[in-house]
Amino acid sequence: MDDYEHARPIAELIEKKCVTDADVLRLRRDVYRDGVVNRDEARDIFALDHLVADKPESWREFFVESIADYLVEQEAPRGYISSANAEWLINAISHDGVVDYRTELELLIKTMERATSVPPFLAAFALDQVAIAVVEGRGALTRGRTLTPGRIGEDEVNLLRRILYASGGDGNVAITRNEAEVLFRINDNTSEADNHLSWTELFTKAIAYSVMAASGYEAPSREEALQREEWLGDTSVNLGRFFSKMFAGSLDAHLKAVRLETGSEAHYGRRNAEQAEMRPSAEKIDFSEAKWLVDRIGRDGVLHENERELLDFLKRESPHIHPALQPLLEKVA
Repeated sequence: MDDYEHARPIAELIEKKCVTDADVLRLRRDVYRDGVVNRDEARDIFALDHLVADKPESWREFFVESIADYLVEQEAPRGYISSANAEWLINAISHDGVVDYRTELELLIKTMERATSVPPFLAAFALDQVAIAVVEGRGALTRGRTLTPGRIGEDEVNLLRRILYASGGDGNVAITRNEAEVLFRINDNTSEADNHLSWTELFTKAIAYSVMAASGYEAPSREEALQREEWLGDTSVNLGRFFSKMFAGSLDAHLKAVRLETGSEAHYGRRNAEQAEMRPSAEKIDFSEAKWLVDRIGRDGVLHENERELLDFLKRESPHIHPALQPLLEKVA
């Protein structure tokens, strides 16, 4: 079968601008005939999704599954989304930085959940979709439901948590500075609202962890990822469970769990040996981290309640806090 014949099922559906359950079944068989989804097929699947307004539920399932397969499984090492593919996904699902449809937002998050490692900017982009909905009342999360701009509810907190979990694969569990900035943006714009109580906990622990545990995280290189691919198939280390500990219990208990679960040289090799050496100092809040907090907290001239909770949390949990942060800490004495 030549390329033209292989492309005909998608081309025919694009031409008639209609999709039925039978069409989806036929398309699934054709696309997965060779076991992979290639870039041309992914492009045409997106085109069909944009052209046809009324699609069956089976289409939505196929759309998310097939595009995620393309992004996560196409290139070695399997599971690592490259910066180029992350940019392709963002361009394909968004307009002016906003994802407008729930199916495409679900694709974004599902892809992150399936991947072993994603570029930090992709995780920040996903978080920003929640911020856009909460702050501006725009985007995919507003479709089919009513949101009150300036207030964050339980559903939005759960989605933020899901995104943070998804971006924590490959043992890269630190909240990045870009992710922390999105959380601060949400907090700044919802500070006076009747937010769900879970937002305070998520914000406080996520920001505290970003400055205490692993600042400066960088995704592994392709070369390093290839060297570690064999370890990635080992199911004895549950990274999802490992990352989720950040949001439960005290940070001290979490840091002990980090040391316990990342101490195996057999699994983690040279990279984790280096991280282990850095970990004691990472628990401290140094000058650069303190300066970032000083510049970020109260940026609008008001020390908000969640920022007070954050400072109080740091006072209790950090073994060492740089003096630059002391004036802010005295405000919550």
